[in-house]
Amino acid sequence: MSGIASPVGVLALAVDEAGRLRGVSFGDGLRRAMGREYPGVAMVAGETPEAIARPLAAYFDGDLQALMRIDWSLDGAAAGDGFQARVWRALWEAPVGQTLSYGEIARRAGEPGAAQAAGAALNRNPIPLVLACHRVVGADGAMVGFGGGLERKTWLLRHEGALLI
Repeated sequence: MSGIASPVGVLALAVDEAGRLRGVSFGDGLRRAMGREYPGVAMVAGETPEAIARPLAAYFDGDLQALMRIDWSLDGAAAGDGFQARVWRALWEAPVGQTLSYGEIARRAGEPGAAQAAGAALNRNPIPLVLACHRVVGADGAMVGFGGGLERKTWLLRHEGALLI
């Protein structure tokens, strides 16, 4: 468990022994999220590996593709299979600067019409920012739902050029 400063506040990070990102939290919810997704796993304090710190810093400095260079894994996550895993994979494949509706994410995950279930899966996303749930908006384009708060979501979308206000 480590943390890194960013323009949207301190990011709490969980990294496995192989250096792969397993969790991101805006604030103090990391232990709860990791306990939900990886029950029984011990968390210890440590430094953020450069292989994660560098791409995060580059992303916030304007290299919008930098998050694609972060090695991550959700292997063994409690919700890491089935529909939720397909929703998370659809997030990974969503291009930078493009917003998608909950319905579109559900369709890409193989369950057209399951927009509410996609929202529930997004709520369980253990690595927001990297699996870019901030790019998901309501069917009408409304800014809805984001565990990091709508102010962070708005900042991230503006940063990516996806939101013009």
